[in-house]
Amino acid sequence: MRRKNHMTPARIILIGFALLILAGALLLTLPISTRDGQGAAFFDALFTATSATCVTGLVVRDTALYWSGFGQVVILLLIQIGGMGVVTAAVAISMLAGRRIGLKERWVMQESISAPQVGGIVRRTRFILAATLALEGAGALLLALRFCPEMGLFRGLWYAVFHAVSSFCNAGFDLMGAAGTPFVSLTGYAGDPLVNFTVMGLIVLGGIGFLTWGDVREHKWHLRAYCLQSKLVLAATAALILLPALFFLLYELRLPQWQTLTLGEKVQGALFQAVTPRTAGYNTLDLTQLSEPSRLLITLLMLVGGSPGSTAGGFKVTTLAVFVLAARAVFRRRADLQCFGRRLPTETLRSAAAVLMMYLGLFLLGGMAICCVEDISLEAALFETASAIGTVGLTLGVTPELGGVSRLILIFLMYFGRVGGLTLIYAVLPDSGAAPAQLPQERVTVG
Repeated sequence: MRRKNHMTPARIILIGFALLILAGALLLTLPISTRDGQGAAFFDALFTATSATCVTGLVVRDTALYWSGFGQVVILLLIQIGGMGVVTAAVAISMLAGRRIGLKERWVMQESISAPQVGGIVRRTRFILAATLALEGAGALLLALRFCPEMGLFRGLWYAVFHAVSSFCNAGFDLMGAAGTPFVSLTGYAGDPLVNFTVMGLIVLGGIGFLTWGDVREHKWHLRAYCLQSKLVLAATAALILLPALFFLLYELRLPQWQTLTLGEKVQGALFQAVTPRTAGYNTLDLTQLSEPSRLLITLLMLVGGSPGSTAGGFKVTTLAVFVLAARAVFRRRADLQCFGRRLPTETLRSAAAVLMMYLGLFLLGGMAICCVEDISLEAALFETASAIGTVGLTLGVTPELGGVSRLILIFLMYFGRVGGLTLIYAVLPDSGAAPAQLPQERVTVG
């Protein structure tokens, strides 16, 4: 009897990311990868490669001060491949090489970008590649207008390309560290509209997802013609930016520690800090100076990632939207989840519940474990685990000081957050098959 092939799309995606992380870690251990010419310790290289591939941005070494030009190129390539998806990158290389894309590759590609069907996958891949290069190129040109006059032509262009790719892929890696002031992110550009709005635009465009791009390309401004997922993504994204931005502007930035900021800097700071927790990892304000309510809000925002099939991680805005719709259905005593004139299947709610439970469970368990083994507060530990599992990269400054056990926890959370909860479960657990018969039903009181 012929042995069944167990390489499902979920397993291929899982193995692809793992191999890319390992290859990146080995490259970063080479002497040429670090400025001192000695190469990085494997554990530091593994953490950095995981963070770059999973487009997180948590680092144990300042990217500009520790890694050489070669090391920075390796990190940038890991960010680009990890942001687009390992399968998308592999299919793109095959297309450029003129190879025929078989049915199995199309099947895996469908799973990788969360496409609704196999048909049109190659055409969709071409669109993803073209749009990615166009948006990253436009972002790099805009950032070069600021960086080239400050840093010189070649260094300014490199910084512009690096930060454009890092922003679009929602990675949060930066090259702004200087001797004596490492890990500064974009705090030096808190009042710069060109840098702020370019980076925010790239983050949002990268995070709304490839399927939403397709709707925008096909239907332009005719929002009624968009599919339900695109409508949910755009509505949830707008709410998750505007509401936190109002909170930061009306509460946080009126506190005494921010009174030196101008009104323009406060508006930009409020918007930027609302956008960047959505898996991007940059910050223009010193996060350690934020009040406790603001740090809690950022922690919650970090758990909510981008959209399905996007460069972002986390448990996806559609998952949150499904729970909001479920609550609304309960409040209105309706049996079905309804939105924009459509009804959502019950299976969607079950999947969303499973994903949310996995993310919250790992977030809390990871934070408690780090708090137990490290001399830091539970708030700081939970901030780090939310940043890791949401593939964000924001930190209160404790990541470089963590021990080996805590770093391993963050490595796992970053990997889990990027490949996705359901992908990991489908890859690891065997298919139990359909139940032979339905069990008797009995009600349980909740609420």
